[in-house]
Amino acid sequence: MLTDTISTEGSDTITNRKPRILCLHGFRTSGEILKTQLKKWPESVLQMLDLFFPDAPFPSNGKSEVEGIFDPPYYEWFQFNKEFTDYENFDECLEYIEECMIKHAPIDGLLGFSQGAILSAALPGLQAKGIALTKVPNIKFIMIVSGAKLKNESWAEKAYSLPIQCPSLHFLGENDFLKPYGTELLKSVENPVIIHHPKGHTIPRLDEEGLATMLKFIDMIQKIVSDKEDVVTL
Repeated sequence: MLTDTISTEGSDTITNRKPRILCLHGFRTSGEILKTQLKKWPESVLQMLDLFFPDAPFPSNGKSEVEGIFDPPYYEWFQFNKEFTDYENFDECLEYIEECMIKHAPIDGLLGFSQGAILSAALPGLQAKGIALTKVPNIKFIMIVSGAKLKNESWAEKAYSLPIQCPSLHFLGENDFLKPYGTELLKSVENPVIIHHPKGHTIPRLDEEGLATMLKFIDMIQKIVSDKEDVVTL
């Protein structure tokens, strides 16, 4: 199991717990598929994190690119036109992610792949503007695999008008069709940590250098989680 549970009974402060991460899967896949994809990473890395894998709120509205590779059902976070500039059900998607964060609270950060990465990179800015995730603590870090910016002008203005200031780890694949867009995203991020890999649009295995970068990032977010205790106002 990738996900451990922790007890929050009583009033004792939680210290030295694992970072708790909501993992947002790719377009027309599922939480279970993302969990399988992340098994490319060493078990020693995965055991440092508490990972939660919700399915997106909407059943797949068309053919999935992973048919024949991973079993259905498949889900999507929101819908868009061919130019990726007009969105449907985007507000509902943001509300659903907030519900997932409340369900698995406390959630410290987000990990996303592809469509899930686009969302994960946009949410810190939307939260800072008071547009999304208003009922949960601030996102402390993000992990972006095959990410990009939102292309809808209205949402992009809200998400990236301020630099993304929380710690962020970005995976850029040499043969990923989203690499130029993931590189463009970096311009809106303060002090991004980057892992380059030779693969395409996929969650890559970690080579020696990538593993070292990953472990350093996990050490940083572990310290952030251990040093801060969230206060929820009812």
